[in-house]
Amino acid sequence: MKRFFLNAAFLGLLAAGWVVSTQSFSSRLIGAGANVSGQGKYKFRVLYDSAHLPAQARETSVLTKAHGGFAIDRRSGKGETYFALPGAGIIQISADLKSTRMLDTAPEMRDTNMHNATIWYAADGTPFMSFPGNGVNRVFTTTIDGKLVHTLAPPDGGTDLGYPVPTDYFAGRGNFIPTDVEYLDGMLYMTTGYSNLDFVLTARVLSTNPMRMQWHDLAFGGRGPGAGQFGTGHGITIPPGTRRIDVADRPNSEIDRFTRYGQYLSTLRMPLGSFPCDIAYLGDYAVVGSLHGPDRSKGAPIYLMKNDQLISTVMPKEDLGLKNFQHIHNATLREVNGKLYIIAQAWNPGDFAILEQVNEP
Repeated sequence: MKRFFLNAAFLGLLAAGWVVSTQSFSSRLIGAGANVSGQGKYKFRVLYDSAHLPAQARETSVLTKAHGGFAIDRRSGKGETYFALPGAGIIQISADLKSTRMLDTAPEMRDTNMHNATIWYAADGTPFMSFPGNGVNRVFTTTIDGKLVHTLAPPDGGTDLGYPVPTDYFAGRGNFIPTDVEYLDGMLYMTTGYSNLDFVLTARVLSTNPMRMQWHDLAFGGRGPGAGQFGTGHGITIPPGTRRIDVADRPNSEIDRFTRYGQYLSTLRMPLGSFPCDIAYLGDYAVVGSLHGPDRSKGAPIYLMKNDQLISTVMPKEDLGLKNFQHIHNATLREVNGKLYIIAQAWNPGDFAILEQVNEP
């Protein structure tokens, strides 16, 4: 079935969401005069900008190269957020969002770009983080304190990846360029949208002490116009509490959904021209950071959704004055004391901000 076979009910939901997304986004003033952006109960202001980061991460040669994403420790009593900046290393944001600190990071990770991040938990509950190094063709796994414990190298030419296209691709010495990584049921799932391959690849975690992994014979997706194929498979997300795999198909303005076996399920369509980089979930909510917006003169939007319906569009550059947020590479959601917070990262030039939900009087 091709993408254009959509049922009428879904089109109705999309149309309703589009009305929200195309409302006027001129800056508004609230309370003590802070600019806000968004609609209804879901308006946001800038709580922290890049000055909130450790000094090492604020250096121009570091921050302007930001090109990654976020991982949240969702264990009870935790809530810290982690991401990496090339030239600085891994950064931890405290659970209450009030402080940040650098983690000691291995040079092979620190000195290249970590294109995204995920936190996963071993069978005994031990937390690990995995990062896709898109520029060095590796996926790195660390402890929660940032100690490097495993480096996944590209498949060699004799590796059976479960599907002829990726198997032949690496037999012909094609590049492994991971753009995101997730963990489910003992396996890493990796998107490769910056390469000609554009498949989701998998590797099985054989043990965690010591950490051992090997490539697995499951691959799916591929570049093309069909349902379950990608224009650029950029971000990959497993909604908490599910076994569903969501892949952000950037140029097609959609989120494609799969079973853990790679079987195509459905597509969540985003506003045309939005170029979604990734999707992150928090309960019924989801947030999507976009490389572009339908109107590129206004900078890129952040879309806030509830039960797959668009409820607010936040414009960091146009409304909030964050001039570097022409392109958004990633965003994630936190809830602290009943308020929603969006942690976002810009690209080209790179930048960072935390946005706070505001309550109108």
